[in-house]
Amino acid sequence: MEPLKGKVAVITGGSRGLGLAIAEAFVQQGACVVIASRSQASVQQAVAALQARGARVQGTSCDVGEREQVEHLAQFAIDQFGGFDVWINNAGVSAPYGPTVAQDPEVFVRTVKTNILGVYYGSVAAMRHFLPRRQGKLINILGRGDREPVPLQNAYASSKAWMRSFTLALAKEYEQSGVGVFCYNPGLMDTDMMQEVEAVAGYEARVAPLQTVMRMWANPPEVPARRVAWLASAATDGRTGLYVRELGPLQILRGVVREGLRVLARRPAPARELHVSSVPPYDP
Repeated sequence: MEPLKGKVAVITGGSRGLGLAIAEAFVQQGACVVIASRSQASVQQAVAALQARGARVQGTSCDVGEREQVEHLAQFAIDQFGGFDVWINNAGVSAPYGPTVAQDPEVFVRTVKTNILGVYYGSVAAMRHFLPRRQGKLINILGRGDREPVPLQNAYASSKAWMRSFTLALAKEYEQSGVGVFCYNPGLMDTDMMQEVEAVAGYEARVAPLQTVMRMWANPPEVPARRVAWLASAATDGRTGLYVRELGPLQILRGVVREGLRVLARRPAPARELHVSSVPPYDP
């Protein structure tokens, strides 16, 4: 069964982590895929790996913080496959863990350009393609902070709050258009982004509990990737404006119980690599 057969999906940040897992889930369900990321070499490597399995995949480099490059990505998908049916704004960056004033302003600007402007540019490019056809699905990937403030992760978390508000407002604006607009929070994932962490000097120790949190609640990226494929399928036709979270109360409870049983049984914690690198506080 191939619920996405005949569909074409564009995935930003698609060469690794969750983006690559989404691409793999889509091609397994019959879709053609266009992947993009900043690094052309990374794109080429991912495309070659997927094509070796028989997938219909193309890719191009794209800095989503640059409007012209996002427009080029949309045109690239049209040139390669005649159009696209799904657009997934997945590209995102984080900032070092630490106080807002201690962050280099350039890091904050970079986060805004990728996580906010990138979603805006991608959403507009997708909607301009979808609206005349009265069909298509836009899926914006959220993250921690989409519903509540997160101290010491202000740049990333506040960008995700903006993304949620923007996406749900967009869905309201075009709820009668035939286009589906969705936002999805995949929860914690066991990816490079979570294993390689930067912290402002003096805040490194406060990142250490992340190892326990990851052990309790992190999913492999294949799990949320399947949920994204579901959002893109006919199962969500006519249900624009959905806000979906992968980590709910039941999953949280299961993680707590599992970790508690491990401690009671005195089993060693599974090995998990967490690399924390320090960055100096900003000194204007």
